Amino acid sequence: MRVRTAITGAIIGLTFMAGLAMAKAPESSLRPVARPGSAQIAAAPSAEQAMPKVTQPETRPETRPETAVQRPKSRPAASTLASRDARGHQTAPKPPRQESLAALRPEAGTERKGLFRSLRPLLRPRAVSKKAVARERELARGAVCGDVAIQGVEIGAVPGKLNGCGVIKAVKVREVSGVALSQNAVMDCVTAKALKSWINDGMKPAIGNRGGGVSRIRVVAHYACRTRNNQRGAKISEHGRGRAIDIAGFTLRDGSKISVLKDWNKGGKGQSLRRMHKTACGPFGTVLGPEANHYHKDHFHFDTARYRSGSYCR
Repeated sequence: MRVRTAITGAIIGLTFMAGLAMAKAPESSLRPVARPGSAQIAAAPSAEQAMPKVTQPETRPETRPETAVQRPKSRPAASTLASRDARGHQTAPKPPRQESLAALRPEAGTERKGLFRSLRPLLRPRAVSKKAVARERELARGAVCGDVAIQGVEIGAVPGKLNGCGVIKAVKVREVSGVALSQNAVMDCVTAKALKSWINDGMKPAIGNRGGGVSRIRVVAHYACRTRNNQRGAKISEHGRGRAIDIAGFTLRDGSKISVLKDWNKGGKGQSLRRMHKTACGPFGTVLGPEANHYHKDHFHFDTARYRSGSYCR
């Protein structure tokens, strides 16, 4: 009986002491600890805490070959893309700004860089331009036969003293294709144009670069109302119709001269004269030179008479 009473007292004492200890303990220590089989149930964990965490294996960036196509880093500006308004309707893209268009244009002069750049100046000096314009106006004022390469004046109809002489529409030529005539030559436009063709295609190539080229042609006869070779009773010469011109020599730009009489059979000058004589056959209908007869031993006779058999050249 005494033993039971002692055990009961001990239990009561331990219970009292445990109560005092719990009263003095912090709040966190009062939380119940869930034990298997215990009546107290802990709060259920959240869904994220309940699900086990799955650790993903470490992934390394996939290496692509150098030949792979790389995506563009920049995207077009939002202003250039189609957008939708508040109601969801698609709207047209906004036009790019002016400064963006200017940025897309190539810089001025980029296509003219390097060896492809022209060696000519982009702008000529004002003095040179004025001089060129003045020259063009001068040529336009002095042009005859509708050709600026033929410089002279129009003199109209030229009556003849003899029957068969005269020129209906005559011009007085002083320069052809930049080559001066030693005297103003009266002729018609057909003869003037034939003279231009021969100077460009015959005389200039025959002389070439010798002495810097021809600067002046020595003219010894042009329009003259007379018979052929000034023979009495002969037919009217083509000179009397404004269709002929006689040339005795040439002056080069370095001052040297070439003479039909003196140089016909002399080396390079003679070869040039013979070539001139030959190339005149075509532009002119009649071509006579030193080997034609003694009347033409010192000059070339060119005229625009036409024959059914073709040009007559001796």
